Amino acid sequence: MTVGAGGSVRTPFKRRRFRPKLSRRQKAVNRAHAKIRARGERAIATLKTWRILAKLRCYSRRATTIVQAILVLHHVEADRYAG
Repeated sequence: MTVGAGGSVRTPFKRRRFRPKLSRRQKAVNRAHAKIRARGERAIATLKTWRILAKLRCYSRRATTIVQAILVLHHVEADRYAG
């Protein structure tokens, strides 16, 4: 049985009951997957803090440009206070 959407969408390896533990390679793949997923989840959480997006009503291309601009501004501001 295949889990996941297929294609370029990947899911982490699961350890099932009564089966051997995950190999080192599988654990490394899971760690890499977790790092990528964490970045995506942080980006979504950041965007949710911008209330303007809740009322955004426009074409998806324009919304993408607006979201990119917001993230750039957010990172510039975060870097300003980090160092």
